[in-house]
Amino acid sequence: MRNSLKMFGGVTIVVAVILACSWPWIKMELAESAHYSEQDKREYDFYTPDVLKKMPRISDRYAFDFTNIIGPARHVYALKFYDTSDTSKIEAYLASIGYKQIKCDFETMCWQGTDPQESIYVNTMKGDDMVIVQIAYDFT
Repeated sequence: MRNSLKMFGGVTIVVAVILACSWPWIKMELAESAHYSEQDKREYDFYTPDVLKKMPRISDRYAFDFTNIIGPARHVYALKFYDTSDTSKIEAYLASIGYKQIKCDFETMCWQGTDPQESIYVNTMKGDDMVIVQIAYDFT
């Protein structure tokens, strides 16, 4: 009886340690949204798709967002550049890695690569002097 209690106590401690160490990743996996910067290393590595990691930084001020839209099963990753409205470097980058500009939802222009679930939208917010690059993955 005493050995089984020791064993149960040991297993409980091991499970608690594993759960405590993996909790940040579990939280990120289940998150509905996140707002982070490139300096937030854990979030940056977990959420940011490679195409956004390698995207030219067209402004010194930028931030990342992630949204998990559960209804239509869609993940949206965004990179917001502040104090600029020039999208030419972003468009040149997307073209150089094989993306083509096509008409997507609601007759909006987007960029499409080889993954049919992925669409990249490049928008300027004229009143705010901001460029938003959004990558939408549609899992429906």
